[in-house]
Amino acid sequence: MHKIGVIGTGYVGLVSGVAFAETGNKVIGMDIDAAKVDMLTKGKSPIYEPGLEELLQKNLQENRIHFTTSFEDMIQNSDVIFIAVGTPTGEDGSADLKYVKAVAEEIGEKIESYKIIVDKSTVPVGTGAWVEGIIRDKLKVRGLNVEFDVVSNPEFLKEGAAIKDFMEPDRVVIGTDSAKAREVMGSLYQPFTKTGGPIVFMDRVSAELTKYAANAFLAVKVSFINEIANLAEKVGADITKVREGIGHDQRIGHHFLNPGPGFGGSCFPKDVKALIHTAKESGQSLHLLDSVEKINKVQKSVIGNKIKYIFNDDLKGKTVALWGLAFKAKTDDMRESPAIDFVEFMLNNGAKVQAFDPEAMENAKKIFGDKITFVEDQYEALAGADVVAILTEWPEFRSPNFSWLKQHLKRPLVVDGRNLYDLDMMEREGFEYHSIGRRSVGVK
Repeated sequence: MHKIGVIGTGYVGLVSGVAFAETGNKVIGMDIDAAKVDMLTKGKSPIYEPGLEELLQKNLQENRIHFTTSFEDMIQNSDVIFIAVGTPTGEDGSADLKYVKAVAEEIGEKIESYKIIVDKSTVPVGTGAWVEGIIRDKLKVRGLNVEFDVVSNPEFLKEGAAIKDFMEPDRVVIGTDSAKAREVMGSLYQPFTKTGGPIVFMDRVSAELTKYAANAFLAVKVSFINEIANLAEKVGADITKVREGIGHDQRIGHHFLNPGPGFGGSCFPKDVKALIHTAKESGQSLHLLDSVEKINKVQKSVIGNKIKYIFNDDLKGKTVALWGLAFKAKTDDMRESPAIDFVEFMLNNGAKVQAFDPEAMENAKKIFGDKITFVEDQYEALAGADVVAILTEWPEFRSPNFSWLKQHLKRPLVVDGRNLYDLDMMEREGFEYHSIGRRSVGVK
């Protein structure tokens, strides 16, 4: 049993804390947001992630996790301290480390005995050394010589499957040159890796770069298949078949080869920008990732442009039923969501938007306010609508009542950014159906 402190109760911090508690550790989650701490103490998760709230409530009841706003309480009662605060994108594309800096300063001002400080937030190469320096400077001011280690332990969690990813990881990456820290971190993760992926030990800088390299590579795969999908439409190929044909090659695989309206979320956009910035600071250009950014920006306009083309470049007075606001299914995350670009495009072209998402409505309201209409279910969005646009692959959108759709739409028109429906079936049902990388059906 380890005594673990987790600074930051956002997506990474909360999932990590609850998972560590589930394996018998004593966990203190610390956050400066008193309202969030109160919510968590009552067993309510501030984010939607399948299975998270249930695990939170279970471990609260079994007294393996609790939450506080006190740095001092957390530091004094923890042997391993995870830094899991936000690292938003700065104006120059770099990761803004102001929250990491504030935490490092607090640790340096308060530790009195050996601690392992773990960078769990996604941070640029060199951050571990920087954090270590901040803590040492604070200890020097205090006249103390306290031993500690700073470890890089990047997360590789997929939103919508984060609990499973943490409990059954493909691998755990730990960056440290300290034998003491290596032993403790190995023990901490052993319950998760004894039947799954390995613990991969490496130096701290390599671990920091590993996180960015992994996300950047996945962003490349997404952008690649989107480029090929757009080409498939032009030449009359079917991207579904192309994906199957290349995905069976074990060197390529099927994962992250689903064409769509562009990637979003808290990781890919931010991490690609940060890696490009790191490379520039090192005197190197990452031409491939520069292209990924451009491709993704263009891809986010694909569905809007399809609809505009269908209506002969005139969307004034048209009503769009929008199914899906979150950047992907099984999350309420709106960060960098393709829906944001889509809604802005529709509004700028004079259209009205009636939107539904199973989980992201509250977050979407913070972004759009009263600029669009939010409805209680997917079918209510159809009232008076000229077209249905699908941007998120929620399960409930996969098998809708097609008769209801035809009956309530002004025109049986569906523009699908996730390729949810079979082309022949949509043609038989009498729909005009447009998707990504496939032929359109029902076009008169």
